Parts: sequence; C-alpha cells; structure tokens
Amino acid sequence: MDKEPQKFSIIDRIKSFKYAFHGLKQFFSYDHNGRVHLFAAIIAIGLSFYLKLSSLEWIAILGVISAVIVSEILNSAIEKLADVVSPAIHPKIKMVKDLAAAAVLVAAFLAVAVGAIIFIPKLLL
Repeated sequence: MDKEPQKFSIIDRIKSFKYAFHGLKQFFSYDHNGRVHLFAAIIAIGLSFYLKLSSLEWIAILGVISAVIVSEILNSAIEKLADVVSPAIHPKIKMVKDLAAAAVLVAAFLAVAVGAIIFIPKLLL
C-alpha cells in the first residue's frame, strides 16, 4: 500500500538547502579536483568580466563551468559510494569509477573548447 504523501514543510526545505550547502563546502574543502575546478572557474569568470562578454557568451561560460563542477561532484559521490560498496578492488567498480571520471573529462574538454572559442578571438584583438 502507498504511503500517505508528506505535507509541504518549509523547515524541511530549509534543511535540504543546508545539506546541499554543506555538501558544497565538503566538496570544495576536501576534494582536490574540486579546488582545481573552482580555481579555473574563478579565472574564467574574472576574464569574462575583464573582456566584457555578451549575455550569450556569459551563458556559455557559466554553463560549462556548471557542467564541469556538477560532473566532478557526481564523480566524487560515485567514487565515495563505490568505496563503501566494494572496499576491495573490483573490476566492475573500477569501470563505474572510470565512467564517472570520463564524464568529468568530457565536460572539461567542452569547457576548454567553449573558452577557446570565446576568449581567444577577444584576447588576440
């Protein structure tokens, strides 16, 4: 039998934001790659202000920054969960970790390509 739907609770929504911000703090505090991506994002955003990007260029830059950071957060979560599920080395867990890392790599390649398309012509003028 189905459970009765929970009533909306503003307190529960506030708690969910608290947990999410705690996750971001954990990610940027303890994940080396997270700090590398944050540093790259700060540089890209600073350069974007300096070069006075258009609205569409800003959307592209912020979109790829978000894609890289989100994929890295998910990669880190998958790695931590996989380590709990299978502390010993297991070929299928290795494949899962490699696939998650590949997602970050694809997002990072996209970010570099978008950054090059937007920044290089402006820097060469």
